[in-house]
Amino acid sequence: MHLLELQNLKKQFATQKAVDDISFSIEKGSIFGMLGPN
Repeated sequence: MHLLELQNLKKQFATQKAVDDISFSIEKGSIFGMLGPN
């Protein structure tokens, strides 16, 4: 069972792409972390 599922997520600030077409799912009971430049 998915606790959270994202498909084709995109986020842009003016002309700067922050997220470009990311998809993932998080299963119930799992531990999830996302790391990247800030």
